Amino acid sequence: MGFDREAGSSSQALRAPPPPREDTPLIGGDQKPLSSQAKTFANVFIAIVGAGVLGLPYTFRRTGWLMTLLMIFGVAALTQFCMMLLVHTRRRLESIDGFSKILSFGDLGFTVCGSFGRLIVDVLIILAQAGFCVGYLIFIGNTMATLFDSPTTAKTTMTLLSSKILGLNPKSFYIWGCFPFQLGLNSISTLTHLAPLSILADVVDLGAMGVVMVEEVVDLFHNRPEVKAFSGFSEFLYGLGVVVYSFEGIGMCLPLESEMKEKNKYGKVLALTMAFISLLYGSFGALGYFAFGEETQDMITANLGAGLIGTLIKLGLCVNLFFTLPIMMNPVYEIVERRFWGGRYCLWLRWFSVLVVSLVALLVPNFADFLSLVGSGVCCALGFVLPSLFHFLAFKGEMSRTAWWSDVTIFVLGIVLGISGTWYALQEMFAVKV
Repeated sequence: MGFDREAGSSSQALRAPPPPREDTPLIGGDQKPLSSQAKTFANVFIAIVGAGVLGLPYTFRRTGWLMTLLMIFGVAALTQFCMMLLVHTRRRLESIDGFSKILSFGDLGFTVCGSFGRLIVDVLIILAQAGFCVGYLIFIGNTMATLFDSPTTAKTTMTLLSSKILGLNPKSFYIWGCFPFQLGLNSISTLTHLAPLSILADVVDLGAMGVVMVEEVVDLFHNRPEVKAFSGFSEFLYGLGVVVYSFEGIGMCLPLESEMKEKNKYGKVLALTMAFISLLYGSFGALGYFAFGEETQDMITANLGAGLIGTLIKLGLCVNLFFTLPIMMNPVYEIVERRFWGGRYCLWLRWFSVLVVSLVALLVPNFADFLSLVGSGVCCALGFVLPSLFHFLAFKGEMSRTAWWSDVTIFVLGIVLGISGTWYALQEMFAVKV
């Protein structure tokens, strides 16, 4: 059906249903019936909104509330623009005789740049998806450790117990405690049984965000801490990484456009969704910072009280991320099994991937700093550099001067911000360890 035998998993011949992969929609995965505008809105929302939102209030504290708001709306607009660059590039290539259906980001990379293009996309998707899962484990480990770290006798005993098992600190104990269960969940070969958990996870996320925002408003009425509007350039790089991380979802752009009924309205729906998410992110982050000021923690849940509601929110989010992790790892398995195991199911590759993710989570001390690292080092390349590059290569013979400068500017900006942001994030993480 496709470009070549090497087109790989994202465009294999349709002799049998393809395995779940990075472009498998979480809602309405079947190609028929096609999605309405409302369903596409929901799909885009689910593809983008995740655990990264929990680090936004801390980003407001580090970067300043006005600078962060400007970054949120700026990154949202740029992300939407780059998503549409991918859509326009695919439409251009599919209109040329000899090019077959382009189903995913990886297919587009292969069509434009050959095997190297697919390799780059695959590597970045692996790093991004695995990075999200590392963030999940860091959140679970740190949150569970704080939950059982209180003056009460029972909880102090639990903390001491978890600290003494094999000499592990509480965070390490809880991450290793998740490990055997994650091996079991990640052994499931299909997303069919896990997809409902993804929908439930987003419901839990939205519910938790709503409750946290109510708590923030209540605290805001009781406390009026001092806040700042702007910070320095280094803090700008930090905040940019977290915000870019929070808007990552470009891997779902092409599949969602393919399954939309009125494809000519996809850009409008995408713009509306990004605007809504921007308002949600801005409100959530600003309320958290205005309520707690310089006391805002890297995970906003750490600012919640030790009462029943705060405990239930933390436990709910931990359970949510625990069951979301195997879903987020599935694109990693699709790629590594295709490249190293002929596209067949491989249990030991999956277990090894879970082990690597767990080990990295043990080594990273700070949730928000890691978000900034993944956002700068991976998401800038995946979300800005590659879409502008692919669009430039596909249209280079017929581009206007404005379009030429637009692609080149985004490409250069993505590289500069990615490199500088990665360097700063690594410095921050190293400083924490010291």
